[in-house]
Amino acid sequence: MGQCYDFVFSKDAEMIYISHLDLMRLFSRAARRAGLPVELTKGFNPHHQIKLKRALKLGLPSEREEGQIVLSSIMDECELKEKWQKELPKGVEILEVKK
Repeated sequence: MGQCYDFVFSKDAEMIYISHLDLMRLFSRAARRAGLPVELTKGFNPHHQIKLKRALKLGLPSEREEGQIVLSSIMDECELKEKWQKELPKGVEILEVKK
C-alpha cells in the first residue's frame, strides 16, 4: 500500500487552454521526470496513481484546485513539492503538499 499525498495547485496564463486529460498527462510526465516513486495502478495497462478532485473547464484559470498522488515510498512533503514543481511548465504551480 502506498503513501497518499494531497496537493493543491493553480492553473493560469497559457495553461488555461489545456484540457483535463492533458493536465493529467502533464502531472504524470512531470512526476516521472522528477523521479518520484509514484505507485502504479494494477491491471493490464498501469497508470500513475494521480487524481484530480474535479475536471477544470477549458479556458478558465483556477487559483486553488485539489489533487492526490500515491507514492510507493514515504517522501518529505517539501522535497516532493520542490522536485515536482521543477518539472512543471510555467502556468501550473503546486501551492502545497500534505499527507
